[in-house]
Amino acid sequence: MTKKLKVGISIIFFLTVFSAVYFTFYVNSLKNLKEPAPLSENQKLELNALLDSRFKERTKLVHQLPYPVIPANLSISAENAILIDTLTGSILFEKAADTKVPPASMTKLVVMYIVFKEMEAGHLSLDQIISLPPECWARNMPPDSSLMFLDQGQKVTLFDLLSGLAIVSGNDAAVAIALHISGSVEKFVERMNREIAELGLTDTHFVEPSGYSEKNITTPREFAAFARVYLEKFPQSLELFHSKKSFVFPRPENLPPWQKANPERFAITAYNTNKLLWHLEGCDGLKTGFIYESGYNLSLTAKRKGTRFLSVTMHGAGIGTAQGNKHKIEDGTTLMEWAFANFADYKNQQEYSFTVAVPGGKEKSVNLIPVFEPYFLTVPFIAGSSPQEAADRIKVSVQLPDFIMENANAAEVYGKLVYSLDGTVLQIIPLAADRTVEKAGFPGSVAGKLAMLFL
Repeated sequence: MTKKLKVGISIIFFLTVFSAVYFTFYVNSLKNLKEPAPLSENQKLELNALLDSRFKERTKLVHQLPYPVIPANLSISAENAILIDTLTGSILFEKAADTKVPPASMTKLVVMYIVFKEMEAGHLSLDQIISLPPECWARNMPPDSSLMFLDQGQKVTLFDLLSGLAIVSGNDAAVAIALHISGSVEKFVERMNREIAELGLTDTHFVEPSGYSEKNITTPREFAAFARVYLEKFPQSLELFHSKKSFVFPRPENLPPWQKANPERFAITAYNTNKLLWHLEGCDGLKTGFIYESGYNLSLTAKRKGTRFLSVTMHGAGIGTAQGNKHKIEDGTTLMEWAFANFADYKNQQEYSFTVAVPGGKEKSVNLIPVFEPYFLTVPFIAGSSPQEAADRIKVSVQLPDFIMENANAAEVYGKLVYSLDGTVLQIIPLAADRTVEKAGFPGSVAGKLAMLFL
C-alpha cells in the first residue's frame, strides 16, 4: 500500500469518525433541546409590532366571542346598546352599537381617565388643593347644567372634584380640572382627543369636557372599549368614586371664611345619578349622561363571583328624569341579569412558551408563544350547570410540531392552544415563533435532513 493511499484512507477515516461524532452530538442536542437565548427588549418590541400587524384581533379592545352563539333576543328600550365582558373584551349583546350619539355626561369618564393618568405619573394627588377660577364657578355654567356648586373662595381637593364628577356629574368640576391640568379648556380637550386617538377610537371626538355639548360624539361600541380600558387601568376608581351613593358639598372645610359661621346653610347632599347602585346586585359604577340630543345614556358595570360585565346604553327612552331612570334601571337589569345567567370568566394565569427544534437551521431551536395574551375566555352557559361550573371544566391542550425544518419566521404560526369544554372547542389560540431562524449552510442543512430520521 502506497504512502499516499494510507494518508487518503486515514483522512477518510478521520472525517468519517468526526462526522459521526458531530452528527451524534447534533442529534442529541436536538433531542435534548435548550431554550434559545432570551429576546432583548428591542426584539420584544419588534415581535409585538409584527404580531399586531398580522393578528388584528390583538389590538381590538372589544371583539366578537371566539365561538358561535345564537344572538340574544332581549327587550331593550334604548335605541343603541352593547354588553361586554370586561376581562376578555368579548361582545355578548349589541343593538345598533355603531350609531354615533353624544355621550353627554359620560364624557366625564374621559376627564377622570386623564386625572388618573396624571396621578400615576406623579403630577397630581387626591389631597391636592385645586384652585377655582371664575370660569368654573357654578354661577358661570350654562343653564340646566348638572353641578356640584363650586363657588368663589371655596377650598377643594382633587378628591372633592372627582367625587363631584362621578357622583353628581358636576360640569363645574370638569371645567375646574381641565383648567388645572392644561391651563385652558381648549388645551384640555386636545388632550382628551389625543388620549382617545391613542386607543384607536376613530368615531369618538370631544369639543368640551363636561358632556354639555351635542357636538361631543361617540358610539356604544367605542365607549365600551374606552370604559374597558378605564376599568382595567384604574379599578380603584370604582371603590373611591363610582360606587358612592351620595356626596355632601360644600362641607365646613370647603367654605370660604365668610360662610363658615353657618355651614349648614350651604351643605347639599346629592345622590348618585346611577340608580342601579340601589337596584342591581354587584353594581359599583359607572356613569350616566343626559342631554336632549342623546336621550338617557348609561355606562354600567357590575361584578359577581369574580366576573365583571359592562354595558353601554344610549338614546335611552323617557320623558323627564323619573321615566329616564325607570328605563335605565329596566335596561341595565335586563342586560346584566342575562349576562350573569349565561356567562362566566375562565382565567388562565399560566405563561406558555414551547421550545421546538429547528433541524438544519442556524439556531437549533425556537420558542412558540401564544399570539393572544392573557389567556382568558368568556365561558357560555351549558345545560345542567352554572356558567361558573362550566368555566371550572375548561381544558387546555397543546398542539405542536415535532420540529420546524431548516428555518422559522418570527410571528408565523406553527402550533396552537385549544380551549375546550366537555369536548367542544371554544377557542383556538395560535402559537407563533418568537424569532426568525435562518437556514444553515450546506453541512448544517444536510445534518438537519438526516437528523429528521431520528427525531
